[in-house]
Amino acid sequence: MPLVSVVMPVYNSATTLGPAVRSVLTQSHSELELLVTDDQSSDGSMDLLREFAEQDERVLPESAPERGGAGWARNLAIERARGDYIAFLDSDDMWLPQKTERQIAFAAAGDAPLTFTSYFKMDADYDGESTDFAPNGRVVKARERVDYRAMLRRDYIGALTAMYDRRTLGTRLMPEMRKRQDYALWLSIMRDGFDARGLPEPLAVYRAHQAGSLSSNKLSLIQYNWALYREHEHLSLARSTRALAGAAWQPLRNSRI
Repeated sequence: MPLVSVVMPVYNSATTLGPAVRSVLTQSHSELELLVTDDQSSDGSMDLLREFAEQDERVLPESAPERGGAGWARNLAIERARGDYIAFLDSDDMWLPQKTERQIAFAAAGDAPLTFTSYFKMDADYDGESTDFAPNGRVVKARERVDYRAMLRRDYIGALTAMYDRRTLGTRLMPEMRKRQDYALWLSIMRDGFDARGLPEPLAVYRAHQAGSLSSNKLSLIQYNWALYREHEHLSLARSTRALAGAAWQPLRNSRI
């Protein structure tokens, strides 16, 4: 069976880390490694990770040499990966038990090196244990297919559901950007001619956070997207403006900008 390398950045996540790690270790597809990079936490997150590692050899935590942010922490984990697939999960989100099994089969059947799935969006006070998502959860549906042009207007991929095939794409690191590194990674893959395929079944749980007002979030999105278009994608001024105009009219996604 293919080996899945699960990449998880951690920073002061002791209160949510347990459910996230357990959701990986209880996957029906058991051939996986959980590569965790602790970004200099001060709340005991690393101690908790060491406990998990003592109980399950698939948990492979390391401490970052210095604070570098989520993108840096993810790249340190990716560089250690041995798997055929690279998958991503943040330390306050969760997977459903058959997530990797279903997604691997979906990727193989569709010859799709970059895949993502639908997911449940839960309130920030979700306990991480209940499997009844109906009362306060909703499904964020995955598009069937996303190409580079569509992706410029909007990040359609929930990072907690993304998985890419190293055998086809090679090892892909997240670009060195202050924010939205995951979005930049998906764009770089699509720019090379690979569309992303979406699995409609919700197979992950996203814990929403109140990060500010709608207007402030929109402003952040505009700033970070503009930097991405110009500095990472090297789009012309005219094309960047068109892409930004399209993004500004789209509803905010759940990426943590």
